[in-house]
Amino acid sequence: MSRISARFKELSKKGEGALIAFVTAGDPKPELTPKIVEALAKHTDIVELGIPFSDPIADGPTIQKASDRALKSGTTPETVREIIKRIRRINDAPLVVMTYYNIVFKRGVDEFVKSFAAAGIDGIIVPDLPVEEAEELLKATRRHSVDLILMAAPTTTPERLKLICKRSSGFLYLVSLLGVTGAREKLSDSVEPLISNVRKVSRVPIAVGFGISSPEHVAKVIKSGANGAIVGSAFVNLIAKYQKNERRMQKELEEFGKSLKAATRP
Repeated sequence: MSRISARFKELSKKGEGALIAFVTAGDPKPELTPKIVEALAKHTDIVELGIPFSDPIADGPTIQKASDRALKSGTTPETVREIIKRIRRINDAPLVVMTYYNIVFKRGVDEFVKSFAAAGIDGIIVPDLPVEEAEELLKATRRHSVDLILMAAPTTTPERLKLICKRSSGFLYLVSLLGVTGAREKLSDSVEPLISNVRKVSRVPIAVGFGISSPEHVAKVIKSGANGAIVGSAFVNLIAKYQKNERRMQKELEEFGKSLKAATRP
């Protein structure tokens, strides 16, 4: 059983949902990311680290700017791998890397998975890789005991949803709305029926992301039947706001994570 699956199983026994935090690795500088993860891991259950990319098509302005800051600070995929190694020396929280396929392809699919697995990741998300073209990555993740976390959207057809659920491991990343990442004022009214439909076919836990930015949002998706909630831009906004005050940044991340985690509990 993977570290991710074990965490979901543990939370299920307690009747809790998972809180999954996303941040861009290397934002605002590589040496700060392990400290950011340490702050987040105090209250979040899984941490996603985005590899900064010049053309992050699934991401809104907040995470695009975070990628720009990370790239300007000299962050590369190899830098992220070294960051993960440093995190693993002090923290055993489940870690997921989110990246675009260009980065995976350039490194070589098997070599990318092998090297990041050796560094300490538990799962991989590749937003721009369709499930129909994921066979090579699927084989590599199975070979190196890493979860391949696939994404489903409101427009996913029932046939594709079955295939995505069959091939996804760790959890299924359910996109709550059409568009890109970013904090929203309110969640779509379609979230509850969307979760209900996916639960009928998913054999892995369902985590809902895109637009989730408050304890109220987290509580809503968990009460609607999701196993977890993914919060990204709201955390990234705090990093941007306090990037020149590291101690305040860590405190704000920890406190915000605490408030979000409370919303996953019954």
